[in-house]
Amino acid sequence: MHRYPIAQAAQLAEASYSALTHASLKPRLARSLDRDDVQAHLLDNGVLLIPGSNSMMDYLKFNLRVLHIGGKQYSIRSQTSEKGHSGTQWHQGFLRHAKEIFDWIEAGPARPTYIIGHSLGAAATQILSKSWGVAGIGFAAPRPRKSKGRIRNDGFCLCINRDDDLVCDLPGGFHHMGQVHHARAARSTFGPDHHMRHYRDVIDEEQQAGHMPLHWPDRPTT
Repeated sequence: MHRYPIAQAAQLAEASYSALTHASLKPRLARSLDRDDVQAHLLDNGVLLIPGSNSMMDYLKFNLRVLHIGGKQYSIRSQTSEKGHSGTQWHQGFLRHAKEIFDWIEAGPARPTYIIGHSLGAAATQILSKSWGVAGIGFAAPRPRKSKGRIRNDGFCLCINRDDDLVCDLPGGFHHMGQVHHARAARSTFGPDHHMRHYRDVIDEEQQAGHMPLHWPDRPTT
């Protein structure tokens, strides 16, 4: 199974939002998806990048956050879930987002060897790492799975969540996949702590302190 440096994965997650124009990332793109408010990028080394929400439609379509728009509240409906191909019960919005990416990859010449996602992309990373049985890292990861307990391919995914990022506790009544690392920042940032630049800061702090491994998986696997 492929390993990847966590700090480098965080850099790629941040760059994924501008992958089509990013000076160092653009030449590495093998394929890109931008359809129905779903974006993903497959690099020439097999790494799949899944950025998070970058439009209002993402929030409404995939039920990521509670919003108030024009006086109307759009709430996360925790009871809204459906079964994936494996029979696992997933949050409906996250599953549909992940399925767009799954179908796009399956229609192409190759599957990913590693998955990296942020926010909404981290929800998809958890689902897809199980689907393909490959390692992945989700930064600022919300909770996509309805049931508790271990399931097949659960341990392939690492979720790195700041303990001051409220998105990581959503939606209520759901659970994370794989291993969750709760990162405690030396200094909390009010409001924008969900952004990848703040995750890069806390990763640097925790790795220097020896609280976070340098790679995921943290040990070589066969």
